[in-house]
Amino acid sequence: MKPFELIPPVKDYIWGGTRLRDEYGKKSSADKLAESWELSCHKDGQSIIAHGEYCGRTLSSYLEENPSALGTACARFEAFPVLIKLIDAKDRLSVQVHPDDEYAMSAEGEYGKTEMWYIVDCDDDAELIYGFREELTKDEFRRAIEENTLLDKVQRVRVKKGDVFFIEPGTLHAIGEGILIAEIQQNSNTTYRVYDYGRIGNDGKPRELHTEKALDVTTLAPARPYSLCRPVVHEGRETQLLADCEYFTVSKQVITGESELCADERSFNHVLAVEGEGVLVCGGTEISMKKGSSVFVPSGTGAYNIKGSITVLITEIKE
Repeated sequence: MKPFELIPPVKDYIWGGTRLRDEYGKKSSADKLAESWELSCHKDGQSIIAHGEYCGRTLSSYLEENPSALGTACARFEAFPVLIKLIDAKDRLSVQVHPDDEYAMSAEGEYGKTEMWYIVDCDDDAELIYGFREELTKDEFRRAIEENTLLDKVQRVRVKKGDVFFIEPGTLHAIGEGILIAEIQQNSNTTYRVYDYGRIGNDGKPRELHTEKALDVTTLAPARPYSLCRPVVHEGRETQLLADCEYFTVSKQVITGESELCADERSFNHVLAVEGEGVLVCGGTEISMKKGSSVFVPSGTGAYNIKGSITVLITEIKE
């Protein structure tokens, strides 16, 4: 099996901007490009194979015919385990929370959402919301939502390019304006919105809040600090582990020259370019990459190389 590039579905949520089109090459007729789903087998948006034998087919259909391309580590999941996005927050997102697997399966019929954010770029004064400033009771949380005082209770964090945040289920959070992130998450589209700045949706009505479900699942305490491993520099590349959890493992490689990688029998690799340019080489296959490129490397492909001056996020599933 050979690696192939993916074409993402694009979402036009009201808080989106134009950077995904202007700088990352995403195509859509919409005015605002909020999210591009770079690796997706979700019913709400499917990645499309860009070239080769399966050109024009969805990634889901390819995997139905080639299940071994997932790798042995995916056998424990009932469905494709991850969803990877680029998100352009020109305006601030709603304050929201995601449930865990047990609650989401019961209430929504899909996985919950554990996710990781990598700050690809941001304005100098950009910030996000990450948990609460101090512990609250459930009644205090409800009252803050009803009285529009929730923003007085949340923890705001200034961000810079290259920062990483790990968002566990139950963590209240929101991406602030002027931030572009790569999000690696469980394969879920379940979000409970609790505050949205009084915005009106595309249907002309205030966007729906999900107060009761949020009250069920939110952790009413400050978010736990997240520590990153130190980067390791070796032979023209800098490697840093960004996340390692039961759902996904993500590493960043800053390549100046060449990096040899491997997609063994355990897991596919997904390679997302976030900066620079290069080429992915595997046998006789060469795929040109620039920021925004998304490449699926099937399990069992074996060794492949990335050459150039390029920064990539590599996602795989561990056993």
